[in-house]
Amino acid sequence: MGFGDLKTPAGLKVLNDFLADKSYIEGYVPSQADIAVFDALSAAPSADLCHALRWYNHIKSYQKEKASLPGVKKALGQYGPAGVEDATSAESKEDDDDDIDLFGSDDEESEEAAKLKEERLAAYNAKKAKKPALIAKSSILLDVKPWDDETDMVKLEECVRSIQMDGLLWGASKLVPVGYGIKKLQINCVVEDDKVGTDQLEELITAFEDYVQSMDVAAFNKI
Repeated sequence: MGFGDLKTPAGLKVLNDFLADKSYIEGYVPSQADIAVFDALSAAPSADLCHALRWYNHIKSYQKEKASLPGVKKALGQYGPAGVEDATSAESKEDDDDDIDLFGSDDEESEEAAKLKEERLAAYNAKKAKKPALIAKSSILLDVKPWDDETDMVKLEECVRSIQMDGLLWGASKLVPVGYGIKKLQINCVVEDDKVGTDQLEELITAFEDYVQSMDVAAFNKI
């Protein structure tokens, strides 16, 4: 398992393909697996690697609390698709080792940290399981504006739809003329109110800065 060399375009392409149908490296919540891979990257993926860039920006927002995320950080070669070996430079692996040392200087402390994280994850899953069946949802119509009339609107929409989150469902879309040959993307989505907010969507969508100039909420209706 692995992603090849994450400091090369080929390694980032493997990561992008791996994340095409996944929100996280492992499981359904951010974990130490995401932090291990994130720390191995030397910079944000390019805009054409929309799945990897969407994941990178999402995990970046957890940097202040990364030590409290569940799971235990493992070697890079234990993540990723089967049949690909880890070849990321030793420098990044040493950084990974440094991060692991933050949790303790001996095996006993590491075991205690791992146990605490597993307990937190179990508590989180139990809390989700106890949520009532009635979930507050909203229908949101977004206007996503490109930079100019030369922007690839097909690629822009692909980047927007690559954003996958628990509680987010993309719907119909269309291109609407705004003048001077420029068209904006108008796209509908349904969100669970306690999981997805408009500020969060704006941050993730405008992160595709090679294609997106701005995002506005055109309509917001409770369901």
